Amino acid sequence: MAQQVRGVIARSKGAPVQVETIVVPDPGPGEALVRVQACGVCHTDLHYREGGINDEFPFLLGHEAAGVVESVGEGVTDVAPGDFVILNWRAVCGNCRACLRGRPWYCFNTHNAKQKMTLLDGTELSPALGIGAFAEKTLVAAGQCTKVSPEASPAAAGLLGCGVMAGLGAAINTGNVGRGDTVAVIGCGGVGNAAVVGARLAGAARIIAVDIDDRKLATAQKLGATHTVNGRSADPIEAIQGLTGGFGADVVIDAVGTPETYRQAFYARDLAGTVVLVGVPTPEMKLELPLLDVFGRGGSLKSSWYGDCLPSRDFPMLIDLYLQGRLDLDAFVSETIRLTDVEEAFGRMHKGEVLRSVVVF
Repeated sequence: MAQQVRGVIARSKGAPVQVETIVVPDPGPGEALVRVQACGVCHTDLHYREGGINDEFPFLLGHEAAGVVESVGEGVTDVAPGDFVILNWRAVCGNCRACLRGRPWYCFNTHNAKQKMTLLDGTELSPALGIGAFAEKTLVAAGQCTKVSPEASPAAAGLLGCGVMAGLGAAINTGNVGRGDTVAVIGCGGVGNAAVVGARLAGAARIIAVDIDDRKLATAQKLGATHTVNGRSADPIEAIQGLTGGFGADVVIDAVGTPETYRQAFYARDLAGTVVLVGVPTPEMKLELPLLDVFGRGGSLKSSWYGDCLPSRDFPMLIDLYLQGRLDLDAFVSETIRLTDVEEAFGRMHKGEVLRSVVVF
């Protein structure tokens, strides 16, 4: 029988979010009902509220979440009621050309729950990234649930559902950072600082954090950056080259996603180095580079989708590292808040005052 729970709704572009009653149906074939325990406040949720992704209002916000499976629909075998899971927004299909070539992290046919959650009047909701986890319970495709150790803190574990995984994966999976490499990270918010942590985990010898906010740079140092550069007082390209004997970094990760930061990343890398774009540009942005420089500098220019992660492979491994004390996910939890505090948390996030506010149920 369908259940009524509270959820955070964005009804129109730019309007403050509201906590309203939503209707969550029982899971159908291939679906799972999850009791949400914690959900991080991510920039993507703010983009939804501002109409920056699409105009399919009203949205049920929230997607960076962990919780417990309450029930499953017909045909679900990978998770069962009682399992502690992290939710992901790229449930792989197993049948597309990427999956069949053994590259499921590039799956071109990811899927969500087929049934819709609604408002009390029957208005269908668009769940953020197919999840909608600023709610006491949510309905997702079973493939969006990845079982991990229940010993993990839900507030910390849920952050792997988006931002922290994007940054870690940009370094480890997309950038292929190796032992002894020099890595530069441009933009040290939640994703960028996760890239710093990923570079450290991969064994980078030198990690250069670049930002225009000294508070974020201080956090980057705590998380493993060996050097910092404030882009307001120093040219990032010259500074990174100066810290690398004039050569540039082996891997430069752009966690901002603007033409200017991408140009900095492009010219701050060593010959045959790698640029990883994980910051998300806006639709109107254009990039212009001399094609001869693209050819002459060699190396790789990569985009990182969700850190090129495969949740079934990466989430349990990263949670194991967390439980071993080798990955400090708790450091990304700036504060825990109530469901009714999301609008205020957007403001603190926009001002750069937090890495992550996390709604705890």
